[in-house]
Amino acid sequence: MSLFEAIVLGMIQGLTEFLPISSSGHLVLAQRIFGVHEAVLFFDVMLHVGTLVAVLIVFSRDWLAILRRPLSRLTWLLIAGLIPTGILGLAFKDVISKLFASGQTLGIEFLITGIILWWAEGLPRGRKSLRRMSYLDAAVVGTAQGLAILPALSRSGLTIAGALLRGLDRETAARYSFLLSAPAILGAALVELKDASSGPLAGAVSAVPWIQVLAGMAAAAVFGYLAIKVMLAVLTRGNMRAFSYYVWAVGILVLLDQVVTHRFFPPLF
Repeated sequence: MSLFEAIVLGMIQGLTEFLPISSSGHLVLAQRIFGVHEAVLFFDVMLHVGTLVAVLIVFSRDWLAILRRPLSRLTWLLIAGLIPTGILGLAFKDVISKLFASGQTLGIEFLITGIILWWAEGLPRGRKSLRRMSYLDAAVVGTAQGLAILPALSRSGLTIAGALLRGLDRETAARYSFLLSAPAILGAALVELKDASSGPLAGAVSAVPWIQVLAGMAAAAVFGYLAIKVMLAVLTRGNMRAFSYYVWAVGILVLLDQVVTHRFFPPLF
């Protein structure tokens, strides 16, 4: 992996993590195009850590409030959302690793993401603020985040859709979705670093130059910050269905590759 490829992958991660078009799906796609194979899952997790920095900066007031009052209601809402996320992530970790490696379900998952975004945009406008949000609401959003562990199911898209389904107003839906992503990203990074420090992955990880890793993380942080600002504006004043058209187009292109050329992805069946 060259330094240029690492920066481009970081830019892709930053933009697509918070726009509802699936960062993991785009990373798998870009890595196939670039021919990047070394320590792919480890590098993906480190790029996610870069986007974690963006969440910490944009929502610094919320994190400072949590530090001042660690047993506040917001803390418990985040915990309620993280429980189903963690259960699903740990239960299907090995299966997801194989799907990332093969990319076989990528096209279908992009299409599903587009359908979910289209459906969520048509939901009635909710009025629940964070103060009125229940622990069941948080658990539903956390379950959506857990399901988005599949490569091309958008985490932000599914969690925002889950929040809108539960009647949260659009600004609160985005805010809670992005806040919930931070501990989930941190937890996944810690698990991945633990696995990478020993066992068969250790050699592959040690072969990845840290200058590439750090450059990719920096790019992910900068473009993640911009993507959060854009997404907040879209949810308050725009329409998510434009993203549906985009992921449907990407999904169709991936499926065509699987059916016709098999250049980047194995056959669908």
